[in-house]
Amino acid sequence: MPSPVSADHPAAQPPGRGSVEALITQARRLKGEVDAVRRDTRSDGSDPEERWQRALCDLALHQLDDLDAHLAQLRDGPPPAPAQTDAPPPGRPRTAGTPDGALLSRVGSAEWNLLTDEATWSGELYQILGLDPARPALTLDELPSLVLDEDRPRLTSMVTGCLVDARPIDGEFRVVRPDGAPRTVHMMGEPVLGADGGTASMWAVLRDVSELRSSQRTVRETRDSLTRHRRQEQTEHRIAAELQEAVLPPWRGSLRLPHRGPVALDLAAHRLPAATATLIGGDWYDALELPDGQTLLTVGDLTGQGVAVASGRAMLLGAVRGMAMAGTEPGELLTLLDRLLDSTVQPALGSAVCCRYRPESRTLVWAQAGHPAPLLYRDGTGRMLNTPDGVLLGACPGAVRGQSVVTLRPGDLLLLHTDGLVPGHSRTAAVDRLLGLAPRFGAARTAQDCVRTLVEEFGGAGREDDACVIVARVTA
Repeated sequence: MPSPVSADHPAAQPPGRGSVEALITQARRLKGEVDAVRRDTRSDGSDPEERWQRALCDLALHQLDDLDAHLAQLRDGPPPAPAQTDAPPPGRPRTAGTPDGALLSRVGSAEWNLLTDEATWSGELYQILGLDPARPALTLDELPSLVLDEDRPRLTSMVTGCLVDARPIDGEFRVVRPDGAPRTVHMMGEPVLGADGGTASMWAVLRDVSELRSSQRTVRETRDSLTRHRRQEQTEHRIAAELQEAVLPPWRGSLRLPHRGPVALDLAAHRLPAATATLIGGDWYDALELPDGQTLLTVGDLTGQGVAVASGRAMLLGAVRGMAMAGTEPGELLTLLDRLLDSTVQPALGSAVCCRYRPESRTLVWAQAGHPAPLLYRDGTGRMLNTPDGVLLGACPGAVRGQSVVTLRPGDLLLLHTDGLVPGHSRTAAVDRLLGLAPRFGAARTAQDCVRTLVEEFGGAGREDDACVIVARVTA
């Protein structure tokens, strides 16, 4: 029904039909664009950010649907009031003219005459509140009977402010319909002043905003879930980074072996991080002087990323150091490491190379578990060492790993690396690229210079994964 106008407010002139049509066209075009974005936001429910994006799209579409229908009402003017006999009784499906959930069925109006204590409701308001339109409309004293107990003071305050202080009404409250369905209603209204300046009646427009508020709650919940997820990711990344810094050796350049005579190996190592700083993998490297004067060299990689992988790497690297200090040979060491990995709460797959360098004979004893073999550079050329048998760690618990022995010469250079050092290349192609660096390695003065060459070649912004390298040059 038309909204009454207060005695002290002139009636507003309706907008031009052409300008409203233009707004309707813009609203519908925007709806189409938002719907296209929504379709592109495919979510299976597992990604918090995708859930939040889809909830925002749903909310935007809901509001644009309402905007479209409001503008259509503005263009067409108020509909004629239907006879009460045409209104469907409670529980009977509505006709196709006003589908359930359409805007017209969610917006109703009412007027309460304070002089006669009469109430007049539109048919849509009966539908919103689930009441029989054949029954008299509820008075202002009876309306709170439908409102939830905790929302009644809010409704009372709004109505009192309107009737006593002539303040406009603009607020929400929740009702429970006779069928038990809860609804959220937004109420806007004004007092209608009589000739004497007193309040003669009050009119209001009531809108069922239940679906809108539900969409908004979904947006808030998905946003909060996304925030918690990102905080958890940040915490896990920080812990993984701290574990990585604590586990990987801090040394750079030459590793001098104290109290063992002349320096036998010039050592340098480096970790090439992934381009995405949040991805911390399970790559490791280590070099350690052993009690018998030999040197441990090892690189390896656990599959996966994050805190669990970082903690698993710390455990394995600690085990490698302990067994090497106890004199365990590389082949047996990797076999025992395999059993340790299999006994953990979260078994994983990994690969590793383990070497013991004996400076007195310049021999390298080494074994591998599904890992790229060390590369040997000599006299300006390079080759891959003959690989002993060895399957991935965690793939076949108890499998025995073979060992190889190679005799080195002064000036020889060894390169140990993890998978992914050369981005975008297969293992074979990566080895070819690395062997192609032999002339540059031959011209390098130190192991650290060789590491710099590797970083220049393969440390660019396109890296998808971490990688570790150790360069060892035989000096004596």
